[in-house]
Amino acid sequence: MRRLVSAFAIVLLLSAAAGAQQGTTNDKVMKSLPGDAFTVTDYYKQNVYDSSDNKIGDIKDVLIDKAGQIKALIIGVGGFLGAGEKDVAVPFNAVKSTTKDNKTYLVMNANRDELKNAVGFKYDSSTTKWIAANK
Repeated sequence: MRRLVSAFAIVLLLSAAAGAQQGTTNDKVMKSLPGDAFTVTDYYKQNVYDSSDNKIGDIKDVLIDKAGQIKALIIGVGGFLGAGEKDVAVPFNAVKSTTKDNKTYLVMNANRDELKNAVGFKYDSSTTKWIAANK
């Protein structure tokens, strides 16, 4: 009987240790959302306007670092219906989100010509990374 109780105690201790290492469900899911959180859809594929309400481009991608912080936005500028369009990178904090007519509205303190003259990037599907367009 002592051996059975001892074996059972060891199994319980090992199970508790394994559970502590793997984490519990409570560590993997959230019970509430951060109050200042927003969705990527507030940015992704949305138009970007200058301070004079002129469309200067649209968000093509949202770049996130390994820590989960949004670092940059890729904005498509110029061209007509996608032809001749250039993709440029801007810091995430350069684009401000506001609400206009009950819709998310993105504004940047830049004009279309400034973005057209910026360094262009292209998406490399083999590495799944954005690279300088002149490479």
